[in-house]
Amino acid sequence: MGSRFEITVVAQDSTAAERHIDLAVSEITRIEKLISSWDSASETSEINRNSGKKPVKVADELFQLIKRCIGISELTDGAFDISFASMDKIWKFDGTMTEMPSNEAIKKSVEKVGYKNIVLNEEEKTVFLKLEGMKIGFGAIGKGYAADMAKELLIKKGVMGGIINASGDMNTWGEQPNGSKWKVAITNPMDKNKAFALLPIDNSAVVTSGNYEKYVKFDGVRYTHIIDPRTGFPATGIISATVFAPKAEIADALATSVFVMGVETGLNFINQLPKIECILIAEDGKLYSSDNIQLDTK
Repeated sequence: MGSRFEITVVAQDSTAAERHIDLAVSEITRIEKLISSWDSASETSEINRNSGKKPVKVADELFQLIKRCIGISELTDGAFDISFASMDKIWKFDGTMTEMPSNEAIKKSVEKVGYKNIVLNEEEKTVFLKLEGMKIGFGAIGKGYAADMAKELLIKKGVMGGIINASGDMNTWGEQPNGSKWKVAITNPMDKNKAFALLPIDNSAVVTSGNYEKYVKFDGVRYTHIIDPRTGFPATGIISATVFAPKAEIADALATSVFVMGVETGLNFINQLPKIECILIAEDGKLYSSDNIQLDTK
């Protein structure tokens, strides 16, 4: 998935730990083969190849994942959209951009983006992308889903506690060997060697989306690499969005969504969702949190 996974398990001995970690790695590899748009043999690639042509029958697991993704798109008014993969890559965040793309180019870049053009047939378990050249991709949810599935498998195998760390997307269960809760640091994006706060996480997931490394600046406005799939414009206003949720899949998707929504809309949105919390850091360094988070930042 182009991401580094680190797996920590609580076990009686190193042999048992290594056996369980190998199981988790195998599960993550299985998920990658299912959802990868880089693997030409995957069902996801088959869906993309047949966009505008015909529906593609897929495994129920992939069908249900796509169905949940569409549900999140509806919930977020399209701020999350797996058809973002159709977007023309007109923004460059490698230092080569010297001017803003034109409004026409930005509008054209999202012509084939739109979750409402993903057609699911529940009975046949088929997926059809209406527009030729349209694509889906799981970059904003795939790591979280893989972490959830690896965690679920390890729990079934009797592993009492652990962490799946998917490039900073943390999914925990159980306790540390000393009986204490797992803790996660909220990094200060202004200084990555410092943390704003250290929070305990109990059998849940925490995901952070940030733009403090990949961005461009035009006319004093900072444009992040996280792009609004509805408009083609990069998100502005937030430099870090951290979401806490029972599952990494939903935390992964909502961290991206909130980033796109901005501080005010993002907070209002999260405050309406049960068992979901967030911490946002604005461009000026000011910290905001949803209603039920008590932060000790001293």
